[in-house]
Amino acid sequence: MTRDATMLDLRTVDKLLTTTHSVRKRLDLKRPVEPEVIERCLEIALHAPTGGNRQGWHFVLVTDTGKRAQIAEHYRQSWYAYDASRPSRATAAMRSDPKVAAQTMRVRDSAQYLADHMQDVPVLVLPCIEGRAGDPSAATQAGLYGSILPAAWSFMLALRARGLGAAWTTLHLTYEKEVAALLGIPDNITQAALLPVAYFTGADFQPAKRLPAKNVTYWNRWGATRGGG
Repeated sequence: MTRDATMLDLRTVDKLLTTTHSVRKRLDLKRPVEPEVIERCLEIALHAPTGGNRQGWHFVLVTDTGKRAQIAEHYRQSWYAYDASRPSRATAAMRSDPKVAAQTMRVRDSAQYLADHMQDVPVLVLPCIEGRAGDPSAATQAGLYGSILPAAWSFMLALRARGLGAAWTTLHLTYEKEVAALLGIPDNITQAALLPVAYFTGADFQPAKRLPAKNVTYWNRWGATRGGG
């Protein structure tokens, strides 16, 4: 272990990594977000890896009330269409595992809240990357999105460390062209996500419930456990 690594407070780092997740109902819709805080978090985010070190990333910050309202309306339309397509899956989950069903409904209620209040979030952030996913190959898709998603996630981590939250959303992409026209985003730019950003209310966050890593980890071939051959 290097000297630099030993200088890190692993408890703090681990807490940051395990308690950064999508914030919806606890976004503070009344407290302004200082532009300097967003800009600092973006400076940190741009230390993330990017394909070929091209650094073709861009972040569009939307604070204008009218534009936030228009983006929120596109998001809502997409959310309601998506939500209407899910009843059969929710019913199946409820029948098979009540705990899973309860968690599904909590997430659904939280997502509904965000859809209803998207226009009230102080800052909407759109991480973008130069290029379009015209080539459907796995390598091209991975290279394109892999050059922006790490930076967007680092941005969320930097926000979390400063008492702000965000929610990872992509439903607005149903109306990507309309949003691009609204914000003047060039045709050769791909929007990767929509992050509603605000200070969060309440005290702190607990780690989200996740499957144990061993349940989804394989060694040397699919399905093989460590030491299992």
